[in-house]
Amino acid sequence: MADLAAIHRALTESGPLTGAGLQEATGEEVFGLWKACQSDQFVCRRIGRRYLRLDRTVPGYARLSPSILREFVTYTVIGVPEQAATVDREAAKLQRRTVAISRGKRRVAERFMAEVLDEVLPEPADRDRLCVLIAGDVVFEMSHDVSRRESSTGGLVDGSDLDLVLLAADDLDDEVVEALDDAIRKRKWLYLRNPALREEVDYVVKRFSKLVEQAGFDTFQHMVACKVFDEAQFLTGNHELHEAGRRLLAERNVIDRLRDLEAQAAVRRAERERYLLGVPGDELPDDGAQHFYSPDEAAEFEHLT
Repeated sequence: MADLAAIHRALTESGPLTGAGLQEATGEEVFGLWKACQSDQFVCRRIGRRYLRLDRTVPGYARLSPSILREFVTYTVIGVPEQAATVDREAAKLQRRTVAISRGKRRVAERFMAEVLDEVLPEPADRDRLCVLIAGDVVFEMSHDVSRRESSTGGLVDGSDLDLVLLAADDLDDEVVEALDDAIRKRKWLYLRNPALREEVDYVVKRFSKLVEQAGFDTFQHMVACKVFDEAQFLTGNHELHEAGRRLLAERNVIDRLRDLEAQAAVRRAERERYLLGVPGDELPDDGAQHFYSPDEAAEFEHLT
């Protein structure tokens, strides 16, 4: 079992800590630490919000992000009951920092796309048949800057990636679409490898007709594409093209279906937390990993679990 006295001592001596800070201070395995902190011996304040993610490994595909593990280590402040007011202040400080990180990453995305568009479509009028959107942690103001390894290079990147969606009108020349894809791909590697940047950029360039096809919501890939478009926010280009895409998803009842999936994910999250709290001992069972963190986090959190 987690050493409750050691946890209490670390919090008393250091003041309220995030889950990651508490794990470092105590050396406890993070699953047992998370379980221990759910008791009334401690005060936990979670910041930010939970939002829908689609995951092939989950029945029905719907889960909430952040995972239980990410939420605990990055977005939760823990203290002892007599520190409740300080916990609230530290949580508010963490919230402000998380928002600042998200807005900073949004500015990086704006600069990234400005560089791409200045290269491929230098005249503003040429951008009328294109809109650029940003999705992912940034739009929920939940970005973090915890260093992690990027899978394709093995190099370190600074926290949350930048998810970009370029929606092109069907009459935009093929050569322009190809040039945009090529320019983004080259600049993606620059931002990834440059030690002064260390930003991972994920992107997709697609035509409006592709979004129409994806609005069928009939395959996992189409569901993911619709979810990303639904959450995405306008960055630059033709705002009307973005609005047309939003109307398309609404008319096809895709947005309502995504809200239903989010509600299902919230119910499943509560069930997962109850299951994990009922696991005897502090060792995460083999069938519990998928309840505690997502597959893409497995390598990142291996040293903690």
